[in-house]
Parts: sequence; C-alpha cells; structure tokens
Amino acid sequence: MESIQDALQQAGITKESLEQGGIRDSSVNVGETERWGSALAGGVLAIYGLTRRTWGGAVLALVGGSLIYRGSTGHCHMYDMMGVNTAETTGNPLVSVPAGKGIKVEKSVTVNKSPEELYRFWRNFENLPRFMNHLESVKDAGDGRSHWVAKAPAGRTVEWDAEVYNEKENELIAWRSLEGADVDNAGSVRFEPATGGRGTVVRVTLKYDPPGGALGALVAKLFGEEPSQQIEDDLRRFKQVMEAGEAATTEGQTSGRSAGAGK
Repeated sequence: MESIQDALQQAGITKESLEQGGIRDSSVNVGETERWGSALAGGVLAIYGLTRRTWGGAVLALVGGSLIYRGSTGHCHMYDMMGVNTAETTGNPLVSVPAGKGIKVEKSVTVNKSPEELYRFWRNFENLPRFMNHLESVKDAGDGRSHWVAKAPAGRTVEWDAEVYNEKENELIAWRSLEGADVDNAGSVRFEPATGGRGTVVRVTLKYDPPGGALGALVAKLFGEEPSQQIEDDLRRFKQVMEAGEAATTEGQTSGRSAGAGK
C-alpha cells in the first residue's frame, strides 16, 4: 500500500489536491470520494501492469493511468456523454444548489471603469439594491456574511443569509446562501480587463433553486421576475450607475444616487 501512495504522491495527487480541484474546476463532474477511489484503484492497476511486462500488463497500466487521471482531474468523459455529475452531491460545504437542480444564469457587460473601482463598489453588498431592482435590502453582518431581502411574486419577499466563500481582490467575489434560506442560491462576479483598454468586463453567474422548483420558476416568469432578464437589466443599470452616477428609469428619467455615494 505504501508503494501505491508513494506513486500517487509522485504524480502530485493528494487528498488536499482532490478536494481543492473539486471546488475550483468547473469541468469537475466526479465526486471527491469517487475521485479518491479512482486514484487509488488506478495506482494499483498501473503498478501491477507495469511489473508484468506483458501486453496484458500494458493494457492494465493504461487503464490504471486513465483512472489516475480521472481521480486527479475529477473529470470523466463518460459522465459528460451521459450528463451525469456527482461532484456536487457529496456534501461539499460550498454547494448551496446541488448539480442538476435549480436554474443557472450567466450574463456580462463591459463597463468603462477599472476593475479595482468596480470591485470596491460591488464588494460593499449594501450597494447592490441600487441597481438590482429585485433586491429590497442587503445588510452587512461582518466576517463575510450578509442578510438579503428580495422581492418575490404577488408582493411577497424572501430572505436569506449569505457568506463570501471565495474572493480575489479586484478580480472575483463568490457567495452562497446559508442553511435555512427561503431560496437556495449561489453567485459570483468576475472583473476582467477588457481588450484595448475599453474598461472592464463584468461577468455574473447566478444559480438558484426557486420555491416549488420548475413550477416556481414558471410562476416567477409570469410575474416578470425571470432571472435571466433580471440579471441583464441589473447589469445595464450597474453600467449606468458606474459610468453616469445614476441609472435611467423606463420613463427616461433617472434614479439612484451617485456611484461614489455609500462607499
């Protein structure tokens, strides 16, 4: 067993690397326990095959190598073809909406401001209701945690506590709802310098599981709360607030305070 573990360590495969890979790589579709088992089984087959020095042994070594790759990267091509993802069903504490559930939205906008300025403004979550019309309020609770209140169909509201679980200054903010949320959700925003010095590309990814599942999403859409359109409109207003200091209303007037306020 020591020789197997030595072989895995020489290949750069450790329990820590498997855990980290499962969080950081969006192509990961194999759960942590399954990855660790694949790496161990692959190490056994690879070592056994290489010691045989026969064609059969070579085949076993190749199979072992593929299992080591599967364990190291957390990616399975067969799972891709079958549409299977076990990476988010193993109790990962950073997952608030498991794979195969909820609705995912991705939108982007280019803003004529620096990544540093946009990051500072967004990182103060209490600024978000200024351009996200579906939010009533966001209160900073300290230690990377915050309390959110959002509008829901039929004049109702939903609330949740969230925490920042991944952050890179001036580049990335990622947050997720905590246990007990009315709506399980997770999101991230990236700030990437645009080509040609044209400002910053702001990329938002949001995944949420609405009350009532697919039926709840349909009801929300009928009430004008469709998430994809929401995020697109929010980013348009964000661009207006950051570039002009205020966001235009549908009547062509303006609303909101200057972008420098509330920092």
